[in-house]
Amino acid sequence: MSLNPADPAFLDTLAARLPGDTLRAPDARYLEEPRGRYRGQAGAVALPRSVAEVATIVRAAHEARVGLVPYGGGTGLVGGQVMPEGPLPLLVSLERMRAIRGIYPGENVIVVEAGAILAEVQAAAAGANRLFPLSLAAEGTARIGGNLSTNAGGVNVLRHGNTRDLCLGLEAVLPTGEIWHGLTRLRKDNTGYDLRNLLIGAEGTLGIITAAALKLAPIPANPGTALFAVRDPQAAIDLLALARDAVGEGVSAFELIHRQGLEFLAETLPDLRQPFVITPDWCVLIDLGLGKGQSAEEALTDLFEAALEAGLSTDGTIAQSEAQRRALWSLREHIPEANRRIGSVSSHDISVPISRIPEFIPAGMAAIAALDPSFRINCFGHLGDGNLHYNVFPGKGRTRADYDPLRGEVKRIIHDLVHAYDGSMSAEHGIGRMKVADLAHYGDPVKLAAMRAIKQALDPNGIMNPGAVMPAV
Repeated sequence: MSLNPADPAFLDTLAARLPGDTLRAPDARYLEEPRGRYRGQAGAVALPRSVAEVATIVRAAHEARVGLVPYGGGTGLVGGQVMPEGPLPLLVSLERMRAIRGIYPGENVIVVEAGAILAEVQAAAAGANRLFPLSLAAEGTARIGGNLSTNAGGVNVLRHGNTRDLCLGLEAVLPTGEIWHGLTRLRKDNTGYDLRNLLIGAEGTLGIITAAALKLAPIPANPGTALFAVRDPQAAIDLLALARDAVGEGVSAFELIHRQGLEFLAETLPDLRQPFVITPDWCVLIDLGLGKGQSAEEALTDLFEAALEAGLSTDGTIAQSEAQRRALWSLREHIPEANRRIGSVSSHDISVPISRIPEFIPAGMAAIAALDPSFRINCFGHLGDGNLHYNVFPGKGRTRADYDPLRGEVKRIIHDLVHAYDGSMSAEHGIGRMKVADLAHYGDPVKLAAMRAIKQALDPNGIMNPGAVMPAV
């Protein structure tokens, strides 16, 4: 079904139903995405202050068959927040809806509006002596609604799960303008189909999330961080097994870092201090969160000694203070910034069964080298949950523009290999618009048919984020 543009006539009609300052012309920030691959368009930006106003906007768009693009913090990496072509859509930003509606420390629950910035939610939880464990590089800008819509991952998935696992209930506006009041704080609620999990990860194609009840956790009494040089990815996996045998669920994060990532940091951010005199080929950043009476420093020391004895590690550093912990994490957190400054030819957010990662990494390197030996590969990511960022960069002294003719082939090689290893070509960033064709190519036909049926049932006019996840109809 064809869509109509958010033209002046539609905007005038909508404006009459809303407070006077709800609609405005879109400035540049709403039409850009971090990797610069897409340039968006919009007839206007809607800035509602309540779920009732969101419902008014969606109802009007449904009646007029005008496309809506939900906009969070703009940090998405697959183009889900920008619509580069088709009839002019209306962008809907929930940035004015950022209230903390309630904190329930005894329940380990916080209820927040979708426009709340992730860092604000973390701070509110900390104020109640609790932890909201979702943590990612864009937490100072990303908004909870976007985190839920993309089912964001981050560094603590190993212990706490994806955003989906941290959500108990939702309030949302469905594509016809009806409000779903599903903002439950219950942990057991088997009352039919789970609309919550249907909307989480749907990237705004099935409705607009307006608020969420989220799980909190106790703040670890004894945190600890270490950076260990390891022989290879297999040694890293064996080290993770040692760590889990020693402290169980006390392992909060386990990040794999390749030499190329550290070299990019030295090249683009030379003031960032690195702990190794000789840069190792591989290293792992380990974060522990232990309870009272347990020493994270002692646990990491014992782990390092066991790793040395087993031949898994050759060098390492264990943080002795909170400042040193932050310094070690700063290395990991600045890798995406270094990558951005270098400029990738093709970036891949993938997951592979953990036991197959040691085979996959060199197979990918060999396949890319066969295409062009000058490519540099920065493979890093969340080893504990099998999620790798397998990014391909230009040779030293060259730019990504030099390799534009090869970009599609690079992506095909990596995604074909991921598929052959029973993995996923989208681990935590989502499909957006960038991977729509990839989903159609690699996705299970039965699943895709079910997705189309769900989309048609909930959004019969096809107004919700048209062209994201699946082709616009």
